[in-house]
Amino acid sequence: MCRLIGYLGNNIRLHELLYKPEHSLYQQSYQPLELKSGVVCADGVGIGWYDEAGKSFIYRNTIPLWNDRNLEELSQYVQSHCTLGYARLAGIGESLDISNCQPFRSGKLLFVHNGEIANFKQTLYRPIRDRLSDATYNLIKGMTDSEHIFALFVEIWQSSPESSLVSALQMTLTELTDLAQKYDTSLSANIIVSDGNTVAAVRYSYQTAAPTLYWYCDTVDSPSQIIIASEPLSKNNWVAFSEQSTLSVAAESLLPKISLLPKYS
Repeated sequence: MCRLIGYLGNNIRLHELLYKPEHSLYQQSYQPLELKSGVVCADGVGIGWYDEAGKSFIYRNTIPLWNDRNLEELSQYVQSHCTLGYARLAGIGESLDISNCQPFRSGKLLFVHNGEIANFKQTLYRPIRDRLSDATYNLIKGMTDSEHIFALFVEIWQSSPESSLVSALQMTLTELTDLAQKYDTSLSANIIVSDGNTVAAVRYSYQTAAPTLYWYCDTVDSPSQIIIASEPLSKNNWVAFSEQSTLSVAAESLLPKISLLPKYS
């Protein structure tokens, strides 16, 4: 499965997040330690970030991260206080197409997902689409379950403008679980989403095991950064997400808030 990363904190160059750590996303792409399926994440790479005005940007490519010299150059120049990224391991039958690469974006929202809906095309592909407005439906450019989960999240987020990112995530997972029960399938969903000021993340599954997810902050009382990743980037004191748990952190305080989700039988 894909390797994810999210960052919120002081401005840093993307290189410090993607390449510099001893077990960086770059290294995880070709030498992952906790990959449950596949061997390497060779099917693409994507990075999203925000500038000082809060505008979102994305860079995506279908080549392996370790072969992407353009990203390596770009990462030494671009700085941001908030970054999401991933190294892709395509699901069975998914094409190597730029439209299937993450992060997905809608306005200021950036979104990355690791996991799967089992037998997606035969189970939840159509039911998810049936729940989308025309505008949200037209956000979908590819064929992955990840992008359909993103579209459902956007639909719920836009229909509940007073909701926080983490509550919109919870509502999305509740809807997905109800559908999975109805259509007799399983799902796993490690998600990181941001609007540039807040980052929310979840480790979740229904009728299967969730992929690993960890978080780290540099100090407990007054952190200057928080990082979320599929695998620890270093030997520092990383904290594993419990299954069925969320994390939310705002740029103003950088203090993570952890909560548990209901566990479905």
